[in-house]
Amino acid sequence: MSRSRTRILIVRNDKLGDFMLSLPVFAALKSNFENCELHALVPSYTRDMAAMCPWIDQIVLDPGQSPGSGGLMRLSRELRRGEYDAVITLFSTTRIALATLLAGIPIRFAPATKIAQVFYNRRITQRRSRSLKPEYEYNLDLAYAFLNSLGIEHPTRPLPPYLIFPADELTALKNDFINTHNIPPESRLVFVHPGSGGSANNLSLESYASLIQQLSADSGLHFVLSAGPGEQAGMENVADLLQDVPHTRYISQQGLTAFARHIAIADLFIAGSTGPLHIAGALDVPTVGFYPRRRSSTALRWQTLNSDDKRLTFSPPDSAAEDDMAAIDITGTSKSIHTFIQALNNRQG
Repeated sequence: MSRSRTRILIVRNDKLGDFMLSLPVFAALKSNFENCELHALVPSYTRDMAAMCPWIDQIVLDPGQSPGSGGLMRLSRELRRGEYDAVITLFSTTRIALATLLAGIPIRFAPATKIAQVFYNRRITQRRSRSLKPEYEYNLDLAYAFLNSLGIEHPTRPLPPYLIFPADELTALKNDFINTHNIPPESRLVFVHPGSGGSANNLSLESYASLIQQLSADSGLHFVLSAGPGEQAGMENVADLLQDVPHTRYISQQGLTAFARHIAIADLFIAGSTGPLHIAGALDVPTVGFYPRRRSSTALRWQTLNSDDKRLTFSPPDSAAEDDMAAIDITGTSKSIHTFIQALNNRQG
């Protein structure tokens, strides 16, 4: 089959936050190499987020691991039908490496890590385990290496936001949200998402409640407690601890697209190192993130995608254990967040 555009498969088939941090790759490829068609291999869980990405031309669902070799062969046949000119695997496993090899994809880029690297013919040494820079930078290294192979030596760097909803849609949604929940219209919406996918340690529910209570001294803020599937109980526990602090509860029950739209109306999004925090970052919503100090989970490695001046992070002090989130001083944190909010207000004013 003849076609005018180079067809490239991008693989990032693990968790939600990991996929969000791959969005600069799609932006970089499209902005520097217009003559390309980008397909994304993702699990069903992140399909809705991939569908919102303006640079993805087609989504390929990863069927996941199956007993024996049946799933591998099905995936390789599906990829062969795609007739890809190249694949860039941002997160590689032996299964994915074999599938792309068996699919006959001629150019196969991947990090030079793990045994899976032997099945790729273009390998980039990264040593991500050292966590010397953000995950999205490691992803971009692979995109830039591919562009360099095409003779594009100085590719332009994409800038946030990486997800955009029409402004009129967001205005209508925010007005409806405020009216439905009887929120004073002049309020600034501070979303607090206490749940976590479990990939990194998080603040305790009591710490989130204490933080909200201290921030509530600013009468211009209205707090929205958000929860995804399976997170409602924790959110309700935080709500029970808030006593007289006005707040609204938002439970995401209509999928990731609807949740992302609600995150987009936030003036500030506060959470641990989890998928919703990275959705907020991709939208260039100001974020406050809580991270352990463990090397594989640091605030640098899992930095959000928003602009530098819209990002504030906290981790345990050096005097505490690297995963001891209880060692984070909530009083000091609330003062820093207040200063951060004031700076945001001044820039917008």
